[in-house]
Amino acid sequence: MQRYLSLRTATNIARLGIKELWSLARDPAMLVLIVYTFSISIYVAATAMPDSLHNAAIAIVDEDGSPLSARIAASFYPPYFKTPEMISLSQMDVGMDNGDYTFVLDIPPDFQRDVLAGRSPAMQLNVDATRMSQAFTGNSYILDIINAEVSEFLQRYRGTAPVAVDLVLHTRFNSNLERAWFGSIMEIINNVTMLSIILTGAALIREREHGTIEHLLVMPVTPLEIMLAKVWSMGLIVLLAAAAALLVIVQGALRVPIQGSILLFLLVAALHLFATTSMGIFMAMLARSMPQFGMLLVLVLLPLQLLSGGSTPRESMPVFVQDVMLAAPTTHFVSAAQAILYRGAGISVIWPQMLAIAVIGMILFFASLARFRKTIGQMA
Repeated sequence: MQRYLSLRTATNIARLGIKELWSLARDPAMLVLIVYTFSISIYVAATAMPDSLHNAAIAIVDEDGSPLSARIAASFYPPYFKTPEMISLSQMDVGMDNGDYTFVLDIPPDFQRDVLAGRSPAMQLNVDATRMSQAFTGNSYILDIINAEVSEFLQRYRGTAPVAVDLVLHTRFNSNLERAWFGSIMEIINNVTMLSIILTGAALIREREHGTIEHLLVMPVTPLEIMLAKVWSMGLIVLLAAAAALLVIVQGALRVPIQGSILLFLLVAALHLFATTSMGIFMAMLARSMPQFGMLLVLVLLPLQLLSGGSTPRESMPVFVQDVMLAAPTTHFVSAAQAILYRGAGISVIWPQMLAIAVIGMILFFASLARFRKTIGQMA
């Protein structure tokens, strides 16, 4: 008898999950959202708004015409800057007004003579601050380049001046500091959380609004079976979409090298999906309509994404925030995913995060199940 009940339960969960998949297949808006979230959204997030300079347009007004000014002009080259345009002083304001240049450097007359005489001549750097992604970081780049060239010019030879400390910098895991390597993977991690909550919550609210949940109440199924069906079906869709995005967009289109095991990442993602889909059901039980669910989603999703360590390292946050966010599954998921995909960590390294996600997922699942049973009991 017990074996029969277990088989019937598994059959009910499978059939209810297939019903959810068919329901999703008939929802074109959700299908478009899934495709966009795990394709165009990832590519745009990885390539748009770079933190570092990339082909910044720069022009130089050389009023000195000296070897030092020529040396400074030659120090700006790709990939940080485009090849500088040499313009006259009268062309500077026109070019800035037309948006032709992000930076215009004005080297004053007698600049080399003043440098050799030990004076501190001033240069003028004009910045188009409407190009925010480059304007904020460009000042320090240009200042460092000019100081380095002037210093080497005064030494008369390169790199042999005695120094007290010689700093040798080694950048691991992302030697060229490519933002796309970080942005693309973090976008997948964030989208896994966002879409899993949306799909499960929307599926439950859609049934309440269409009245089909009352049909389930007269069927020989339990709230546990209904919940598990929504968890596995929506989780499977997000997991397959994340795997496709990782292979096609991240590794294919963006050519981001993955250091660790993709299968291990998907295993951790499956644990995380168990937690977030349960969270989506709980939120859907609190909301009475789709607009309410959307507002609740904003309140929950923003802290999960911004305070989980993906956007800002957790070490830079207040200790209180770090401690509170340990209760969120996203904190442990971000830590484990970064360790796997960036640093090639194995299960021996990330098992504490996996255990934490599993425990948090069980708590969220049973809390959602209790709320689900209470709501269905009131409807019955």
